[in-house]
Amino acid sequence: MKIYTYTKCSTCRKATKWLNEQSIDFEEIPIRETPPSVDELRQMLDHVGDLKKLFNTSGQDYRALGMKDKLPSMSTDEALLLLASNGNLIKRPFLLDADKGTTGFKEEVWAALLK
Repeated sequence: MKIYTYTKCSTCRKATKWLNEQSIDFEEIPIRETPPSVDELRQMLDHVGDLKKLFNTSGQDYRALGMKDKLPSMSTDEALLLLASNGNLIKRPFLLDADKGTTGFKEEVWAALLK
């Protein structure tokens, strides 16, 4: 299981702390330095079902790039390539396993997903 995080993100720290408390093994990857690949993003899209759920909509890069207006007219491939090139745009934490995945951290969602 992979979890993409940002060290200054308190939600990411809560998520990794929770995984450790549950004794769940994971590989932590820095999302800014090593964003998920297009294939991993496509896999996550299959899990979350909505392209917008992959984006960190409250982030500075999202606002600076005007993504609120651009995203609706972008193709899925264009959006995934953009995300793969800029980890700041990706909603974090980004938890991906072979057959499941989610973005953001809500303890109850993660508990149900990782049973």
